[in-house]
Amino acid sequence: MHKLNIFDTKLRKKTPIEPLQGDTFRIYTCGPTVYNYPHIGNYRTFLFEDLLRRYLKFKGYKVFQVMNITDVDDKTIRESQKKGLSLDDYTSEYISAFFEELDKLGIEHAEIYPRATRHIQEMINMVQELVNKGYGYESEGSIYFDVSKFSEYGALSGTRRLAGDKVSRIDHDEYDRESIQDFVLWKTHKEGEPYWESPWGKGRPGWHIECSAMSIKYLGSYFDLHTGGVDNIFPHHENEIAQAIAATGDKFVHHWMHSEFLLVEGEKMSKSKGNYYTLADLENRGIPLRAFRYLVQSAHYRKQLNFTFESLNASISAIRRLNEFILRLKGIESPINNRMARSEAESMLKGFKEAMDDDLNSSKALSRVFEFVKTANTMMDRNEIGRDDAELILGIFQDLDSILNIMKFERHEDISQEIKRLIDEREIARKEKNYARADEIRDILISRGIELKDTRDGVQWQKK
Repeated sequence: MHKLNIFDTKLRKKTPIEPLQGDTFRIYTCGPTVYNYPHIGNYRTFLFEDLLRRYLKFKGYKVFQVMNITDVDDKTIRESQKKGLSLDDYTSEYISAFFEELDKLGIEHAEIYPRATRHIQEMINMVQELVNKGYGYESEGSIYFDVSKFSEYGALSGTRRLAGDKVSRIDHDEYDRESIQDFVLWKTHKEGEPYWESPWGKGRPGWHIECSAMSIKYLGSYFDLHTGGVDNIFPHHENEIAQAIAATGDKFVHHWMHSEFLLVEGEKMSKSKGNYYTLADLENRGIPLRAFRYLVQSAHYRKQLNFTFESLNASISAIRRLNEFILRLKGIESPINNRMARSEAESMLKGFKEAMDDDLNSSKALSRVFEFVKTANTMMDRNEIGRDDAELILGIFQDLDSILNIMKFERHEDISQEIKRLIDEREIARKEKNYARADEIRDILISRGIELKDTRDGVQWQKK
């Protein structure tokens, strides 16, 4: 089995990966901060992580994935206070919506979704360990991480502290991505905010300690992969590394992977610019969310993705082309066998895997698929693909779709008896040259969400 080569953010080069233990990849992915609905930029990252997960399973590995849910930080507290709701009551709506949207996008669920508020004791324990080892210090009731004590700081991001630099403390969960500052591990209680009891009094964890504590709890002190968006590299992931290694003395993460930004019409997404979109915004425009999934996969995860509605329409057309190809294959009844058709299909599969093994190059992998679709359609036009050939090709496409998850493999038994009767009645009307009735039935079927396509292999249908 060829190894998957990924671009390791910390190594700054491509490297082959395999599990540290047995055949299971242990992966930690930074999940949503549930102060609002995730935007399409967030889902670009979640879809990259789903592609990675699915491809590892396709290659025969097992995956144990942990994705955190940040339900306590500056943003969740601020927004819950505006609404006059408890933290749990406020965040529960967005947690439920997140899981609904994962399903709509066809994203496989992680094995564990730990919520920060359910793991406060683990965070307190880690902070205490850092204090005991001299990495954490108290100031005005809060506990901070002393960056000067951790010599490896900056190895992931390349953000280095120069000799003699003065380092200030930062109390916020997010801060200037260019400056190195001692960051907060435990925040002293402020009036009106939720709090937990700790050895340092009432307070709550800083954002960065959450992921370190929860990843180590479920994956151990040294695990295979940590993923996220490039915006997490500094300071969040840099701080995770410092906390985890300082507390445990172990290596923490073997490989790091990060996906690039999503732009909208060539610009950074922003509510003030009016180019900020959620999945609900796409649905309200009548856009099938699998088209967004396809769009994300059509670009390499380490390249910026320029989102446009024109590109979404192109994605819809691409998915339709694949589904029409599948329907056409299902309609083949010819008993002929064509070794060339099988050879072309197997060559396509080989090229697909080679592209994916090269740092999940889904863009190149998809191009191999469409090259084959064009070739196979030409063969079907010439009646050069038989029933057994079609079954083999369909099996390959089902394997590919276990990764891509954008195609439909419905058969006639997936529709009601009435719909089947109408399709058959239309075929009879066409054979009897009763085209008015055939067109009438087509319109009825379209109104019920069934599209028909007349081919030389017979009528094909698909749900809109």
